[in-house]
Amino acid sequence: MTEFEKYIQEYLNLIPSENWLEELKIVSNQTLEIYQSLTEEQSNFAYADGKWSLKTLLEHLTDVEKIFHYRALRFARKDMKELAGFDENQYAENGTANQQDLQLLIEEFHLNRLLSLAFFSKLTSEQLAQKSKANGNEVSVETIEKLIVGHNIHHLNIIKERYLSKLKP
Repeated sequence: MTEFEKYIQEYLNLIPSENWLEELKIVSNQTLEIYQSLTEEQSNFAYADGKWSLKTLLEHLTDVEKIFHYRALRFARKDMKELAGFDENQYAENGTANQQDLQLLIEEFHLNRLLSLAFFSKLTSEQLAQKSKANGNEVSVETIEKLIVGHNIHHLNIIKERYLSKLKP
């Protein structure tokens, strides 16, 4: 198993059922529920020096989903040109989450997720199975969607374990 396959499997193992579209809805609702319960001040919290704020983490979830959605669209349409990777830390450093109102970030996440749900729910089995390369690794459209789910669950777990337990009410 390659390092990339191990990386993918870690996220896929987090998905509780085979119905990944339903799991995408569930994790979306869980994410929205947590963020909607935060105050503006709480959303600026980072659990340690050098760690992202909760706002930056939400922007990260949205950015990654946009990138993965774009990849899935290209692959589903049989665009076989290899796509470049991206550096999540560079995106976070150059993002504007900490200057934004929390409600705007929540709305962007929610609208982006609705777009993903609409797009992925209409794909045929042939389109879901379509593969191409991103960041030097071959991946299918369905796996990209599952990565969005697993990635969101991964960060929800971090939020619950490292952020919410240390937040001041």
